Amino acid sequence: MVHSVHLKDQEVLIQYTWQGNGDKTLFTFHGFGQSGVAMYPIGEAFRDEYRTCHIDIFYHGKSYWKESLGPLTKDQWATIFHSILEKEGISRFDIAAFSMGGKFLLSTVESMPEKIDQLFFIAPDGIKTSKWYSLASYPILFRNYFRSMIVRPWRFFSLMHLLQRLGLLDKGLAKFAATQMDTRRKRRRVYYSWVMFRKLRFDKKRIARQINDYGIKCHFYIGRYDKIITPEGMKKLTRYLNTYDMQLLESGHNQLIRATADAQGAKK
Repeated sequence: MVHSVHLKDQEVLIQYTWQGNGDKTLFTFHGFGQSGVAMYPIGEAFRDEYRTCHIDIFYHGKSYWKESLGPLTKDQWATIFHSILEKEGISRFDIAAFSMGGKFLLSTVESMPEKIDQLFFIAPDGIKTSKWYSLASYPILFRNYFRSMIVRPWRFFSLMHLLQRLGLLDKGLAKFAATQMDTRRKRRRVYYSWVMFRKLRFDKKRIARQINDYGIKCHFYIGRYDKIITPEGMKKLTRYLNTYDMQLLESGHNQLIRATADAQGAKK
């Protein structure tokens, strides 16, 4: 069954679905180009332990955030997430996040660590920021150029070709980026997801301190063949954690949700 929360006089909608009947609550945040249903394998793997809430991130599924509100801030996300907790009567929970969803996991941890018991990081974004993301989303000159790619995609593909020729962009990464920019709708989603989430940046040392202070258990799942999120990138957070576990799975980036679910099922 689909549920939703409206805020700001209908200018903000967050939609989510529930799965499972466990005693504990697990929230999931999906990756770019997906919706909450992409995380169903995780909910299925944890079905005996959790009742899982799969949230559609803004600009994905049916959740939306009006551009006129400006970039989403961490305080605004805390208000939105608190509204879900209040509506559903939830006081404690765990979180699993894949790729882009990692930013929403980290933002939630930063605002309410006292409510969280465990975190499942599945190739999470937000720990190490790509230099290309910083370039495209922060300086206004580059943001405007990036936006122009929505209607002038040749600018994007020409740039990708140049970066590859210069050896500045991995072939696999270029191929992944191209699949996310091959229609106008996808290009709009890329632009809004990057630019409107640009304020979701984190002090990893501070977050690690919160995780340590509240004894939150951390589990990392990284793909051996993932060119986007690597074990090395996780060190920006893990170096400050008192304890954590990390599994290197035989997977690329796009297959990692299923690989994580399978790994979790194998533990039972």
